[in-house]
Amino acid sequence: MTKHELVARIEKETHLSHNMVRNVVQRTLDHIRDAVTQGQTVELRNFGTFELQPWRGRIGRNPKAPHEEIMIPPRVVVKFRPGKKMRQEVLQLDPGNY
Repeated sequence: MTKHELVARIEKETHLSHNMVRNVVQRTLDHIRDAVTQGQTVELRNFGTFELQPWRGRIGRNPKAPHEEIMIPPRVVVKFRPGKKMRQEVLQLDPGNY
């Protein structure tokens, strides 16, 4: 699902204007992004949690030249942990369909 599809669904369910729904969705995403990039954990009940996770630097290998060592620098990534309700619903899915 894309952001456009999400806006269209909410627009249809709420009968609000497309621009109003698009602005609310975009502002919500902007606030989530801003909070996470400032190091805050964003918890959305029954949906999930966004948080930062540091990764240590390490030495890797180039698959095309396995004898060469490559330094992979440390970095910070965003980690998403699904909420209880989402986790339960995903566990009931048939793996053969994906």
